[in-house]
Amino acid sequence: MSKNTFSVSRRSLLRAGGFMVAGAATLSAPSVLRAAQPMRLTFGHGAAPGNPRSLAAEKFAEVVKAKSNGAIEVFVAGAEQLGNDAAMLTAVRMGTLDITANSQGTASALVPEMAAFGLPFLFPEVAAAVLLLKGELGKPLAEKFDAVGMVPLDWWDNGIRHITNSKRPINTPEDLSGLKIRTPSDPMTIDIFKALGAATAQIPFSELYIALQQGVVDGQENPLTNIASSKLFEVNKYISLSAHKWESTPVLMSKAAWGRLDQKARDIVSEAVSEASLLQISLVGEATAKLQADFANNPAVALNTIDREAFRKKTASVYDDWQKKPFGDFVKKLRTAAGA
Repeated sequence: MSKNTFSVSRRSLLRAGGFMVAGAATLSAPSVLRAAQPMRLTFGHGAAPGNPRSLAAEKFAEVVKAKSNGAIEVFVAGAEQLGNDAAMLTAVRMGTLDITANSQGTASALVPEMAAFGLPFLFPEVAAAVLLLKGELGKPLAEKFDAVGMVPLDWWDNGIRHITNSKRPINTPEDLSGLKIRTPSDPMTIDIFKALGAATAQIPFSELYIALQQGVVDGQENPLTNIASSKLFEVNKYISLSAHKWESTPVLMSKAAWGRLDQKARDIVSEAVSEASLLQISLVGEATAKLQADFANNPAVALNTIDREAFRKKTASVYDDWQKKPFGDFVKKLRTAAGA
């Protein structure tokens, strides 16, 4: 994404942001800001240090503390210190974890519609995807999350995803034949790679580097920021810029924790997550451009682009299959909104 494109998107995101928490049900709560002891919120995520998700979580904590004059403190636990994404989602639902910046694929186990945002080649750039989530299409998702005990605070950018492997450049779908590709436990990603003719395996992200190093799987797919921060390029020489799908990072809060906040505290959380969102999305855009240049200039890495049209044709059946699902109407609305 160009600098100018992000500038426009930033203004749009500022206008669109914040509807999730503003629309949440009001629950009676004591005044957090007048409490004798600070309220402590725990924020869990799975990203490595230096990843935009990690930096944005730290920014969120910083802003909350400043705006609340120390009445609310956020403890950030990254790099899967509190378990993988599935474990953190369960903890948020149970109220034993307050906030998580989680993954689209994992969240789709609870709200299946989430996975539809990862339809192959649906979004040409990130801003369009985020704006749809912050707009009308995000409202039914918020209702679904509410029903399973969570409040969506915002939607971060988990990046446009690309394929890496240890065997060969991926130029056409046929180049994936015979390869085993690690995917998250996301039904959309699995369907995409099945359509492309690759075998898939679902391995926790924290175990991925070792799995690639030991040849348990040949390759994987992730945004460049994750490939870099987790050093996956060290064990997967070939990076193919497939841009086959986009994923969000839903930032979800426990309804129990939300219920402990008075209105002023909720406003502070809303403002803080909006600031953190702008930072996270801008960091992903800047890092992606830099990393693509860095990888292109790295003699230990082989970077290539794919035959995009061949991949589009090979994955067209995924759209038809997903429109047949029980939430097919949502998929159709999403396709229309995205112009796909």
